[in-house]
Amino acid sequence: MPEQRSGEPFTRLSVKEAHELIKQGAEVIDVRQPGEWAQGHLQQAKLIPVDGLYERIDEVAEDKDVLFYCAMGVRSALAAEIGAAMGRTRIFNMEGGIEAWKAAGLPLFKDAPPAAHR
Repeated sequence: MPEQRSGEPFTRLSVKEAHELIKQGAEVIDVRQPGEWAQGHLQQAKLIPVDGLYERIDEVAEDKDVLFYCAMGVRSALAAEIGAAMGRTRIFNMEGGIEAWKAAGLPLFKDAPPAAHR
């Protein structure tokens, strides 16, 4: 069940809930590093490493649900905080990150990081 903890400006989702949100058209942001991306990522994801999110916040939708994820859910929680501080309001964090996604048997895609991140 989606969870919003007191004081957090985002909602925590399980991988199954995140998968449903993606099916509904959410924007998906991978906040890991390019080397991690190449090891497997969600098909719909856009790579914006958490350390560059502040500078690239204009690439994050303001008018739709935005799902952040990383390896375990920690950096993506930080990204969700940054997104909220920068005015995004429909923010979700995938609990357990890509590791939980893999453990659930959900699909991953492997390719090189986008050219801007190599």
